[in-house]
Amino acid sequence: MHLVVHPLIWLLVAPPVYSYRALSAPEANKRINMIEKTWNRKQKRWLLVLAAGLAIGGCLGQPSKEGAGRDQSAERIVVSATEDDWALVEGRIKAAYDQELDKLSMGDLVARMGETFLGTPYASQTLDPAGEEALVVELQELDCVTFVETVLALAGTIQALDVEDYGKMSKKEVRQAYSEKLVSIRYRAGHMDGYASRLHYFSEWIKDNTELGLLDELFGGPPAIAETEQINFMTTHPDAYWQLRDDPTLIVDIQKIEAKLSAKSRFYVREEDVYEIEPALLNGDIVAATSSVEGLDVAHTGIAIWKEGRVHLLHAPLAGGVVQVSEQPLAERILDIEGQDGVMIARPLGR
Repeated sequence: MHLVVHPLIWLLVAPPVYSYRALSAPEANKRINMIEKTWNRKQKRWLLVLAAGLAIGGCLGQPSKEGAGRDQSAERIVVSATEDDWALVEGRIKAAYDQELDKLSMGDLVARMGETFLGTPYASQTLDPAGEEALVVELQELDCVTFVETVLALAGTIQALDVEDYGKMSKKEVRQAYSEKLVSIRYRAGHMDGYASRLHYFSEWIKDNTELGLLDELFGGPPAIAETEQINFMTTHPDAYWQLRDDPTLIVDIQKIEAKLSAKSRFYVREEDVYEIEPALLNGDIVAATSSVEGLDVAHTGIAIWKEGRVHLLHAPLAGGVVQVSEQPLAERILDIEGQDGVMIARPLGR
């Protein structure tokens, strides 16, 4: 079992404080195993449905970090970030050039940059601080989606900049280059225009970044199969999102987006067929674990990485509390996790 698909279990097994750090991983696993053995399927299904409302926003709610400042760039991108986060962005970009990682293929660069986050603490819903929609730059704590987005933005920035030009750039210019790349990844058509412009559903995230030429969506046919279930989780559970509670007009906007997504074909590889596609996967491929929860497309995300002859998942899970490489190969992991029934795969594009 993997806790990220059962985030509300944490509220039941943890002490009455709002931090995953309050309970050790062994003790949490012990209590979770007890729940797995004693709870019936209906109770688990109830948890999955409630948990999905949190998962779609980043797995489990948490207040925004204090001290984050908001800046308005020349391109009118409202940015929320701390100086510590910017230092991590700048440090990783510089280190990549120093190690000549910019010469790697995009997939290998994504994998290498992802590995630099190993041990980074998990935190969820960091994209949803109070106030107007802002581009959140957060590297000190990550969830499964912000981990993928951050790594892809770093790799994309590194490959987009010429190393000589980078050496002449000011700190402000480096920050703006990264911000623009992150906007293109996180927001529909690369344009940030409020909460509804964010790519909340990861299947749309894949298609949008594919249309922008940042990704290549794989397996648009056999062994992948078409998914026909409607996407509507956000608007059928509006209380799970403070933005929808505060501004009901956003529900109409999200409903229109959901209707468009539901009308389009989307393909996924069933959990029993993941082993079959494993030889075709490369380091750095984006992995989206599809959800069996009604109305929700994707339950978890990560990055494919080859380890001892098998593909594993480099990801930011709630269970374990830090960015890590899965102990099980991807194919076995998907089979063992309730609430995840397959995968969608996309390949980062670059030189």
